[in-house]
Amino acid sequence: MVNRLVTLYSLQIIDDELDVLEELRGDLPLRVNGLNEKIDVIQEQIDEKESIKSESLEKRIANDEEVERLTSSLKKFKAQLYKVRNNKEYDALTKEIDHSETEIERFETENTEMELNNEKLKSEIEELNPGVEELNIVLKENEVELKKIIKENEIEEARLRAKREKIAVEVKKSDYKVYMRIRKALKGKAIVTINRSACSGCHNIVPSQRQIELRQNRRLFTCESCGRILVSAEVSDEAEKRLS
Repeated sequence: MVNRLVTLYSLQIIDDELDVLEELRGDLPLRVNGLNEKIDVIQEQIDEKESIKSESLEKRIANDEEVERLTSSLKKFKAQLYKVRNNKEYDALTKEIDHSETEIERFETENTEMELNNEKLKSEIEELNPGVEELNIVLKENEVELKKIIKENEIEEARLRAKREKIAVEVKKSDYKVYMRIRKALKGKAIVTINRSACSGCHNIVPSQRQIELRQNRRLFTCESCGRILVSAEVSDEAEKRLS
């Protein structure tokens, strides 16, 4: 049981050291992620507006071609008016002329509206672009700073992670599951010792009988106040020796 406790506490020591390296990065990882998300959101807005502009341009070109075709037909219809032989032909031609003129007006109105909308989209894109540029500058600065910190500690971090992986394999699966659950809930500190008769995690007094049982190293005990795993000084000293 002592070996089981020592192995588990050794894992906590390694994780403490890794946490220190993580703290050196501060909130840089969160800031980098946050900036990337903001840039993505704005870029999506820009891309969407550019897509609408592109589709609008294609539509306007198609409309212009249709207006050109209808104008040509309109000239022919008007020329044929002078050659009609009866009212029926005249009515048919005037109907075609009215239809062509209505369609031409519709396409030209639609193009005018799309052109005005494109000007609005262009203005909105011009307003969004500087924001993306500014965010990219800040993002680059944060990424450079983060990479520098990671570079300075990568050898030590790699050494610790290799050591952690080796120790984690030796930890009993059920113990590891409990350890990780407590670690996640209590900001990394899952296993602590007793200092002056108190839990060094929450600083609440540990009952005398429990302290005696802890020193016997026969089973896992948790603090009644904070829920952290408690180990004896013997276990923590042995773990320190193994890792030194």
